[in-house]
Formats: sequence, structure tokens, C-alpha cells
Amino acid sequence: MAKTAVNSLVVYPIPRALPKNNDFTVHLRTPGGEWVETEALLVKVDMHYVREASLVKFDFGGEVEVKIACNREPVKEAVIRPLSTGIKAERVDERTIKFRLSKPQKLSVEINGDRFHNLHLIAKELETNQPDPADPGVAVIEPRIHRIEDLQEKLLDNRYHTLYFKSGLHHIEQVIINVPSGNKIYVEGGAYVAGSFVCDKVENVQISGRGMIYLAEFGRFSAFRGVRLMYAHHIDISGISVIDPPHYSIYLGQSHQIRITDFESFSTRGWSDGIDMMSCCDVEIDNVFMRNSDDCIAIYGHRWGYYGDTRNITVKNSTLWADVAHPTMIGTHGDYHAEGTLIENITFENIDILEHHEPQDNYQGCLTINAGDKNTVRHVTYRNIRIEPFELGRIIDIRVIWNPDYNPVPGNRIEQITFDGIYYNGSDKTISRLNGFDAERCIDGVTIDNFYINDRKITDSASGNFELGEHVNRLTFT
Repeated sequence: MAKTAVNSLVVYPIPRALPKNNDFTVHLRTPGGEWVETEALLVKVDMHYVREASLVKFDFGGEVEVKIACNREPVKEAVIRPLSTGIKAERVDERTIKFRLSKPQKLSVEINGDRFHNLHLIAKELETNQPDPADPGVAVIEPRIHRIEDLQEKLLDNRYHTLYFKSGLHHIEQVIINVPSGNKIYVEGGAYVAGSFVCDKVENVQISGRGMIYLAEFGRFSAFRGVRLMYAHHIDISGISVIDPPHYSIYLGQSHQIRITDFESFSTRGWSDGIDMMSCCDVEIDNVFMRNSDDCIAIYGHRWGYYGDTRNITVKNSTLWADVAHPTMIGTHGDYHAEGTLIENITFENIDILEHHEPQDNYQGCLTINAGDKNTVRHVTYRNIRIEPFELGRIIDIRVIWNPDYNPVPGNRIEQITFDGIYYNGSDKTISRLNGFDAERCIDGVTIDNFYINDRKITDSASGNFELGEHVNRLTFT
């Protein structure tokens, strides 16, 4: 750790057993301080053609200078995304760039237009709310390689107030850790857990820290998902990352009062969505960076053993990168055996979308509502959404559907949808689509305000390249 009276910097070790990526050499320092070299973890990206990118994660206060040398090739062009940050790199020499950060950022540093061998730079604020290790129900996982076989038993044993596990890679024999009610799991920076945290029918659980749930090479025979919340409530997840899960990074089923903040996810497998929820209420997702090979954020009604409506979901201040499928998705699954499921009061706000690449026409759309299985989707707002050039797909896709791959029956309705500040910079030929199913199962009430394509304001469906199908009522551009 390098530290001054105002500026401070914390970097975390990567265990020797984990793969590093030497495409970049990264140095950090507080202004006027000594340069500190930090290793880059190898993270795989893009299910279509898996490639090896880099990840650096650190904490700082005040300001920090970042110097990056590209070892792969000379730097002809360097782009730092999201572009909305306005961060520009200064060239030091033919292979080195530098820039300064004055607040936490989650960035993609791309050399010569390469988005697949890029450097993900996750710069977080200093931690200030670590749980007290002396408190009952606190489990601390510290940095260093350590093999764990008894975490589950100790969590369930009331004699243990504090559980310390020397951090590094933690190999958990039972694959999953069932977290009891009232517990706080603190995964320190430099800790890598090859297992899944499961909150099943519990309440008042906190999972936090700067460590990682690592399900790549060491986790391939291990946990199915990073964190699972089932029939749970009052759960807080913050600060951690999930690397290459076989399935969802965070999975929510029939749970409520859930808060997910300052979280990152990277995945390359089939159905390796970011955060998916079924029949959930009162969920807040804030300041997440998702790079997934399936939907980044998916909001559904009933599925599997989870029943009930879904409502009051907020996703804000986040960056979504879908190497496959949708950055955002609402509505596919519902309770088709009953009268259907209601999905309502959903907000996406202040979002950067960095990629959308989906060759299948039926699964395209950065901002997607596909109501199936008797679902009614209503009162959805997309506000201040910035969409950067993407490879393949649509901007908006709103449809009442009957998808034979997933839906025994069509959806019911989509109504009262608001787009307020959508900014797309990319091909002028990129299209959007709205389509109802029939006169009863229709789209009713879509308002589009301040929709821009390459700084050109869209004032009607023709100028916005909208494909309008049948049964779309009260579409308004303001």
C-alpha cells in the first residue's frame, strides 16, 4: 500500500496458482508517490470465440495515476470506455499510455481497437464499512492460498464468532456454502473463492469485500452459480467480483429486499447470465460492471419453483457489456398455468451499454421487453441510457411473444413504457422493433422522449428505423 495524507492506494496480490495475463504492465501511484506495479488477472471473454483479456482491481482515495504498457504491440490508438467518462490517455512512448483518476471508475482500456484482449480496470473507493471481526456471525476470508474443507461446519457452529481463512484461492470441497441468517461474509481483497455462496430461506445476510468468486479453471467442477438467493430477504452483496461462472453470476428466486452494489462479473459459458431474477420484489442494483456471454440483467416472473409477481426493480449507474444476447431483458418467463405474472415498476437509469452481439434475430435488443407465458409487463422506464457502437443487434426490442423454445403460451400485454434520454452512437441503419401479438395481447402506451442516434433527434418511427408490427397502440414521440 502506498499512502499520503490525502491520497491513498491499495493493491491486492494474485495467488501464484492463478493465471496472469502479461499483455499489459500496469503501474499505479498517488501523485508524487512511488510507482507500484500490479499484476493483471487473466479473464476470458466472449462465448462466440473465447479470448483472453486482463483484469486489474484496486482501491484508492483522492487521486491516482495509472500507467499502462502494452506488451503485445505498439500503441497506435488507445480508447478508454465508457466514453461518457471523458477519460483520455496521454501517450508516454510507443507502447505506454497514462492517465489520472479522481474518482472510482470501472473502465475498459482498448489498444488499437481490440475489445477482446483489453484491460478491465476496476478502480474502487477505499473500504470504510468492513464488518468487525469480533462480532458474532462474521466470517472473514483473508488473502493467501488456502484449502478449505470445513467452512460450512464452522458457519453453523455457534461457538465460532469469527472465522478466518487465509486468502488466496479457497477450494471448497462441498462446492457450495450455505450461509445462515444473520451472517456477514467478508471476502478480503486477494481472496479467491472457488465455490458458491447460497442464501436459501434466510434473512439479514451480508456478502462484501474486495475478493472474488473464481469459477474458471479451479471452479470448473465446482459451483454452478456465483451467488444464489432463494426465498431470501434483506440480503446485501457489495464489492466482490465473479469470474467465469458456469451459469448465472447472481441468481435470485422469489426473494425481496435485495441490494447489489459495486459488483463485477465476467462470463463465457452458455447461459452464463449476469444477474437474473424470478418472482422478486424490491431489488436495487447499483454501480455494477457486467461483461457476460448471455443477458447481463434479466427480469422474469415465475420460473422453476419460484412464484409470484416481480416488481420494484431498479438498475442504475452501471455498465453492461453483452458479448452474447441482451444487455437488458424483461419478461420471457411467467406463470402460464395461472392467470399470468405481473412484472411492473422497473427502472433502468444512467446506464452505459458497451456491447451487444447476437446473431439470432429472436434474441436481439439492447433494451428488450419480450412478454411471454401470460406475463403483463408495465410501468417500465429507461432513463439516460448511453449505447456505444455494437457489433450486431437492435437498439430497442419490445414484443409480446410466443417463443417455442421457452413459452408454452404467449404473453398478455406490455403497457406504459417510457424511454427518456436514449443516446446511441453507431450505425445509422441500426433498427428497433415493436410488435404486439394480437388485439388483446398488445403493446399499449409507449412514450419516447429525447432519443438520439448520432446526435440526430428521433421524432417519429421512420427517422428512428423502427419496425412497427401490428397491435401497437399509443406510440408517442415527444
